[in-house]
Amino acid sequence: MTWENPTMAGDSDLLTLRRMVFGAAVLVIVQSAIGMVVNLYVNIPPHHSGAHPANFFTGSFHSLVWAIGHGTFAFVVHAVLGLALVIMAIIIAVRAISLRRRSLTIWSILAALFIIGAGFNGVSFLDFNLNVNSLIMALLALSSVLCYLAMMYLLPVRQAEVHDENGL
Repeated sequence: MTWENPTMAGDSDLLTLRRMVFGAAVLVIVQSAIGMVVNLYVNIPPHHSGAHPANFFTGSFHSLVWAIGHGTFAFVVHAVLGLALVIMAIIIAVRAISLRRRSLTIWSILAALFIIGAGFNGVSFLDFNLNVNSLIMALLALSSVLCYLAMMYLLPVRQAEVHDENGL
């Protein structure tokens, strides 16, 4: 058996992964839209529990807890959805790895790294309030959508296409 052997993955596994990838792509787009609302209409005070930390990870944790506990509705939704997206991206990457399809594995890991990077820039924005962090967060999020679109292209749309690809 080789790494790219499509018969290793069951038909339903590929279709399930396709649904998960579609859901993640939609959630990243929704997350980006909510992020635009937060960027335009939410003022982050310069002094809160995680602002300007000496230790990035500890400060970022405090900033995230502060955002969830004291933020506006859109801000809280943005923070919680970001955490959910990180978990979802990791689950998709693990599932793609388990299917033993190299191209899907590469795209899913890349998408997960982009989403995690967007999250780090999001908490950096909370910590230091630098616009460049907001820009990088948005660009990384949109890059993850491109990865998920590539996966959607590679994954079969329905059961019959799985058999056509496998020559059955």
